[in-house]
Amino acid sequence: MPRGDKKAIMDFYIPVPPIEVQEEIVRVLDSFAELEAELEAELEAELEARKRQYAYYRDRLLTFEERERESKVGHVR
Repeated sequence: MPRGDKKAIMDFYIPVPPIEVQEEIVRVLDSFAELEAELEAELEAELEARKRQYAYYRDRLLTFEERERESKVGHVR
């Protein structure tokens, strides 16, 4: 990129693809953006499900008092 010389900068050629190519580029990028948003939503849902699953098993594992009562009731029968 030329520097300091306004004329040289103004004469610098920047290739621009035809409008059809630009539209195709936009279509592809939009498609990727939609897929990315969809994947992100699915990953968020999966993460939330795993958090709930973890909390369930954590709480189930750490409820000693309740399990002790269940086992005593089971032994009385």
